[in-house]
Amino acid sequence: MFMPDSLADEGDKDEFATKARLMCIAHAATSVVMALEAWVKFAKPGEKFDATEPPSEAFDRQEVVVLMGESHAAQKQKFLPIIRNDNGRFFGFGKDKAPLIDSMSGRFAHFLPPKVPNAGARELAKAMLKAEGPDPAKRGAAPRLPRSRR
Repeated sequence: MFMPDSLADEGDKDEFATKARLMCIAHAATSVVMALEAWVKFAKPGEKFDATEPPSEAFDRQEVVVLMGESHAAQKQKFLPIIRNDNGRFFGFGKDKAPLIDSMSGRFAHFLPPKVPNAGARELAKAMLKAEGPDPAKRGAAPRLPRSRR
């Protein structure tokens, strides 16, 4: 498992995405799942989506947990609406009513390389991660690589 302590700004998000891709290469991952809390906004039926308004600023935004799964053969996603009680505390998840998206895009998509990496590419990715340092909570630091389960 790999996760950042914070995704507070664009630099943190870009760095995490880059390191997650390196982790996939370093360990020859065949699948990956990303879980994020996010604000989303969907176009209403019959209306065109307004891409100029950030979801975090939209009046009709929705707070969700996004689960994105990826393999070399396919991508799938679930948007689970977060339900909160009157005092704002987490109560549970609603049903995924989001339209199916054929291909996710953006910084948090396409973590797997197009081809299974060879041993040289895996070693290079491990070296790049190691060169950054051991603390994933700090900018410029690499994640801790998981121990083998053998």
